[in-house]
Amino acid sequence: MSTRQDTKWDKMESEEKRAPILVLGGTGHYGRHIVGSLLERGQAVRVLSRNAANARRILGGEVEIVEGDITWRESVVEALGGVKAIVISVSAFTPRLIRKLKLIERDSVLMALDEAQQASISRIVYLSAYELRPGPIEELDLKIGRIKLEIETALAKSGFNWTVLGQAPSMEIFFAMIRGGKMIVPGGGPPSLPTVSPLDTGEIAAQTVLRKDLGGRRIRVTGPEAISFPEAARRISAVTGERLAFQKIPLFPLRVASLVARPFNPYLVHLVGSARLMNRFPQDLAAQVPQDHRWLVDTFAYTPTTLEMEARRRFGI
Repeated sequence: MSTRQDTKWDKMESEEKRAPILVLGGTGHYGRHIVGSLLERGQAVRVLSRNAANARRILGGEVEIVEGDITWRESVVEALGGVKAIVISVSAFTPRLIRKLKLIERDSVLMALDEAQQASISRIVYLSAYELRPGPIEELDLKIGRIKLEIETALAKSGFNWTVLGQAPSMEIFFAMIRGGKMIVPGGGPPSLPTVSPLDTGEIAAQTVLRKDLGGRRIRVTGPEAISFPEAARRISAVTGERLAFQKIPLFPLRVASLVARPFNPYLVHLVGSARLMNRFPQDLAAQVPQDHRWLVDTFAYTPTTLEMEARRRFGI
């Protein structure tokens, strides 16, 4: 009798493990690492992509690809079929997609949540910003901040077993500003800024979606420390062995340019708004990074990535 019961539960657990996890934004900066970490744990993974061939090139042959668009309801319904959980790592922060920011990051995500509810899918993990404070969002007119606040509010009011991962800026922010032996930073950056490697995000998000004890929580995801841009330039130089000078450029001319460009270059407007927000990063949050990071290390099984480790990975050292 107990043997039959054990066999029944083993079969149910095996079927649950075979049910895929849908990663929306699975080919993106964070998404591809979330997919990789889930695969390493033996989980079936499904990704919705506009270009199946490109998705397979990025993610490999183990991932189930549904070709379609997150803005099409029929594509989302197809991608949701039979999944046990969803990780939402959607971003329209590219020159090509920025004009569809509201459609992709708000309307499509809300539509996916509605369809997930209809399909009785309860586990949702949503990648958001590190901290969303309405004051700076409104003052700087940050559309993406308002969108993420709206999605988080919708989750909080829903019946989902949800977890929000508040992402610190990617460590890519340091490398993206390197030009010709200089780290050129609009406004110079804040005294200290938390950042995180996409590798760490992949591990934490994968473990989060597989756990059932983190529902209803907003978790700040950060690397081991908050550092300044001049310090980052010095430490990257030490890794590469090549001098990397730090150069601050004024924000005001960029702000004027973004105001002029507002009607026809929303990407520049978004970049300048993000740079202004970065320079005003709350130092009370930066001071909490050691505590936030310690909680992550105590809660998840992973090896945190330092800036030096990320630099070696970035430059193949």
